[in-house]
Amino acid sequence: LSLLSPGLSSSLTHSLKYFYTTSSEVPNFPEFVIVGLVDDAQMMYYDSNTQKAVPKQDWMEKNTDEQYWEGNTRIFQRHQQAFKVNIETVKQRFNQTGGVHIVQYMYGCEWDDEAGEITGFRQFGYDGEDWITLDLKENTYITPKPQAVITTNKWNSDKVDLEYIKSYLIKECPEWLKKYVNYGRSSLMRTDRPSVSILQKSSSSPISCFATGFYPNRAEMFWRKDGAEINDGVEKGEILPNNDGTFQMNVDLKLPSSEDWTKYECVFQLSGVKDDSVHRLEKPRMNDDSNKATILVAVLVVLGVVGLIGLIGLISFIVHKKNAKRPTLSIQNAQAPEEVRFIPNA
Repeated sequence: LSLLSPGLSSSLTHSLKYFYTTSSEVPNFPEFVIVGLVDDAQMMYYDSNTQKAVPKQDWMEKNTDEQYWEGNTRIFQRHQQAFKVNIETVKQRFNQTGGVHIVQYMYGCEWDDEAGEITGFRQFGYDGEDWITLDLKENTYITPKPQAVITTNKWNSDKVDLEYIKSYLIKECPEWLKKYVNYGRSSLMRTDRPSVSILQKSSSSPISCFATGFYPNRAEMFWRKDGAEINDGVEKGEILPNNDGTFQMNVDLKLPSSEDWTKYECVFQLSGVKDDSVHRLEKPRMNDDSNKATILVAVLVVLGVVGLIGLIGLISFIVHKKNAKRPTLSIQNAQAPEEVRFIPNA
């Protein structure tokens, strides 16, 4: 997950991403799941158990109608059947039969509302590793796996489908993205400041600066000594989503017990917020009962989120430029997007 450097720009790049997960023999989990996100906020969901596309944001439910969701449901049901065939094909390529296996698929686009730049992306993974990626500049599929060469050769020979997919990613996808951003503008453009805690499990453990409850995810956190940012002994964690749509992150500092802790401070910066949140390091809270509970809750949240991210292959691309006045959008009644002909058999 990309992080912004100190001195955050207030710019905003919007994104629309869909994540497909097909699995075999994964207990207590649907065989097929689709999650759609706008600016990393989940806005729709579908799985093979319910076989129904549903909104996950109030602003999506308010601005779309039954026809929209019925149309998406039909599209996703067809994709479900195609991916069921795909995962069996990929397993055959690796001479695999039973066992736990996962095919992951992500596609979407980003829109810089200042520069007007559009970026499209489409990529596949298998069992947690890269499988096939579309290089939009060359309009060609590439792969690091010899087992996928048959597929890339097949897809690259279909020039009509390549042009269709490229057109969708750089033209149609951004139009849907602009609609969705307009629907959820009051929610997506908000800024929520975090709760910041400084924790340490024991006197020999790293000192962790933990921020949670912030929005958006364009944020940075780092340690300073005597007013200057430091990198030695510092380990940054990823920005992870919370269940309520906000985000969390941490940055750890390894510090000898003999060091003068008062020289150090943790700094949190949030895009769109002028003032930094600065927390000077004093004597950290040690591992008393209340702190144990706090750390336990934080660890459980992180583990749960990491597990979900690993399963659906969440890949974020965040581009930062200067903020500008956003264009007014003329939005008509939403209809279901055209079926994305993205699922040729592997």
